[in-house]
Amino acid sequence: MARKSLIARENKRQRMVERYADLRAKLKEEGRWEELDKLPRNSNAIRLHNRCRLTGRPKGYMRKFGLCRVKFRELALHGKIPGITKASW
Repeated sequence: MARKSLIARENKRQRMVERYADLRAKLKEEGRWEELDKLPRNSNAIRLHNRCRLTGRPKGYMRKFGLCRVKFRELALHGKIPGITKASW
């Protein structure tokens, strides 16, 4: 489980990206780079990091499911993810 502060920081960045998205796009389109530089750094979408929705784990993230590999395997083995079965041959 990731530290609560890291999860909260990532959520704060996500909200900031959403708030400034339109303004950033407008400034980029007009080429007003000085004003774009004055916006908060965390308002840039490139600073976001994908994290597991259940644990907040940053590594081993599976984008399609929004989970880390550990939780994905655990839920798949219990049949909690529709359409996913463990391979056996």
